[in-house]
Amino acid sequence: MRRAKLWVSITALPLFMASRAQGVDQPSEGPEAPPLPPAVAPDTSATVAVERAPPATKPTPPPYSLPWQLRPAGAVNVVRSDTSTGFRTVNGVGGTNVVTLLLASYKVTPDLAVMVRAGYVDDAPPGNTSSSAFLNPALGATYVVQLGHGFRLAPFLGLALPLGNGGGNTPDPAVRAALGAGILTRASMDNALFAVNYVTPFPGIGLAWVKSGFTVQAEATLLELFRARGDLVDRDAARTNFTSGLHVGYFIIPELSIGAEVRYQRWLKNTAIADSDARRDNATAAIGLRANLKLAANLWLRPGAAFVQPLDAPMTDQSYHVAQIDVPFAF
Repeated sequence: MRRAKLWVSITALPLFMASRAQGVDQPSEGPEAPPLPPAVAPDTSATVAVERAPPATKPTPPPYSLPWQLRPAGAVNVVRSDTSTGFRTVNGVGGTNVVTLLLASYKVTPDLAVMVRAGYVDDAPPGNTSSSAFLNPALGATYVVQLGHGFRLAPFLGLALPLGNGGGNTPDPAVRAALGAGILTRASMDNALFAVNYVTPFPGIGLAWVKSGFTVQAEATLLELFRARGDLVDRDAARTNFTSGLHVGYFIIPELSIGAEVRYQRWLKNTAIADSDARRDNATAAIGLRANLKLAANLWLRPGAAFVQPLDAPMTDQSYHVAQIDVPFAF
């Protein structure tokens, strides 16, 4: 009997030890159980590449052919140097007249730009004394209206101030002669700058069509001159002048354009010039090439050179020819 009990005890001992070992290795899930190991969060430190659609780009505006002596039909930031050199012959003797104009324009809004303009004339007349003079400064503003289908309307209002040299009742005759020659050098299109005894408001209107590399632009300006000084020299208390022009341009390649224009000027009221006088009106034509160089995203250099041909007297009487160098820097 004792042997049987001992046998049972011996055989049950391994089972008892196994159960004790199992109780130590497998903790219970009650309140006294140690906490479970924390969950490991997925690693999100790596940059995830997200494919985004490219930003929409604004359509490139069609190229605009900048006129030679007409006003630009656009509101732009620009600094412009424009030099015209006139060559003339009187009684077989040659002479030169150089007019340099500087213009700065600032775009106040996308459709409105204001400008200031100043100039200088240097004259070496045939057989006479050379002289030079500053011209009247001018202020102005252009507002551009987009009409659609490539058309744009550009009304303008300017004012020339009587601050140039050669004004008053005792002007230097050589300076007055230089101013008169300078008028012709600029094809009689900038008379407000040379009328140094007059304050001159000059409203104007321009209409341009720009499409497929072509530019066609027409312009008309009315100058109303009011005498501010020099009543013994300029007897008219008021004078009226009219200028007009047509420009046609085409881009041969994006970097090069060709432009031609015709201009017509007429004095509507000026008792110093008789109706039969050749100085009453003036007609000229010009043609030239212009480079269009993009220096940066919004920086353009657009230098050009043109040849001006007179179409009637008084310029044809003096075999007058003009070369123009125009250097606008737009930004």
